Amino acid sequence: MFAVTENPQTGLPASCTVLLQGGPLEVEPRERVVVVAVGGSVQLTCRLDCASPRAASVQWRGLDTSLGAVQSGAGSSVLSVHNASLSTAGTRVCVGSCGNLTFQQTVKLLVFAFPDQLTVSPVALVAGLDQEVACTAHNVTPADPDALSLSLLLGDRELEGVQALGRDEEEEPQEGEDVLFRVTERWLLPPLGTPVPSALHCQATMRLPGLQLSHRQPIPVLHNRPSPEPPVMTSLEATLDQGSTHSPPSPGKPGNSSTEPCLPEIHRSPVPGGLELLCEAACGPGVAVRWTQAPGDLAAYARREAGAQAWLSVLWAACNPEGWFQCRLDPGGQMASLYVVPEICFPLTSEALWTGSLVLGLLFLVFLTYRLWKCCWARQQLGSSALPGPN
Repeated sequence: MFAVTENPQTGLPASCTVLLQGGPLEVEPRERVVVVAVGGSVQLTCRLDCASPRAASVQWRGLDTSLGAVQSGAGSSVLSVHNASLSTAGTRVCVGSCGNLTFQQTVKLLVFAFPDQLTVSPVALVAGLDQEVACTAHNVTPADPDALSLSLLLGDRELEGVQALGRDEEEEPQEGEDVLFRVTERWLLPPLGTPVPSALHCQATMRLPGLQLSHRQPIPVLHNRPSPEPPVMTSLEATLDQGSTHSPPSPGKPGNSSTEPCLPEIHRSPVPGGLELLCEAACGPGVAVRWTQAPGDLAAYARREAGAQAWLSVLWAACNPEGWFQCRLDPGGQMASLYVVPEICFPLTSEALWTGSLVLGLLFLVFLTYRLWKCCWARQQLGSSALPGPN
């Protein structure tokens, strides 16, 4: 006869290997989802206490991901991840063996990017006007609304009475392999009431398991709209001291040789019948500027872009509304703004043209009728004088 030895913990033959979830296998940190920032570091420690005479065996395994640096000893294994990238994200599995029992714990590593790179458009608001405002978070991931939210604040509370106009998510130009996003939220603001606040704030909030981070960007509120004298104002840099004309620089982005960050600038040149705006950035190779905002519809303006220079034409005859022109530097996201008030406006709407044509047509018709009547009357009078009288 043969005696079968049973495992006292499972009741199964001792020769069987049993895979169990959890058990005495411990992982620190204890969260099932561990969050780490791009470029950051994290350490995962897995331990197993084994009651049997045999020492516990513990090791980390990765599922379709780069595992990281692993140091294993008796009953423990430490997984270290340094300079995390988006490719580091994934599931890690710790497997521990104690005799014929095998335990495992899974940990999901989530890598995020959330730098303090907020920009707003326009860079300032004017009290008493209905205005559209946009807030953009640059170089972020994840970008879905469940993780990243944008809001407008008055003090520490969300501004009431705003109308959401939409949300855009676009990939940011990157030199490396990581794919980061530019997320923009737009709102229509009602006229800011009395008392007029000194500023609103755009707030971006990243919510991940066990983590919540926020960044804010002020939006100054002007109590009076900029004076139309001179017709074209210079950048807000001369009007506001809050430093909101240009967005904060991004670390590692191109810059000039001085300690100042590389910033775009807007120059204006009068041309016959209007104005030409030039946005340029003297930042060396590898940068580009583009127009991002103009009064009314940006698509209605003639534009031309060539690397670090971008031109935009403002025609007075087009009756463009006054307001902010804004351009952006890529990569980096720095902004420059200019407020323009049209000097001359010649409204040539289709309704005015139609009305004018109708009036001219009616006048021509009246003139033609009068001429025909006069011609017929003259002939009638001539015929009457030519008839012979009675004998």
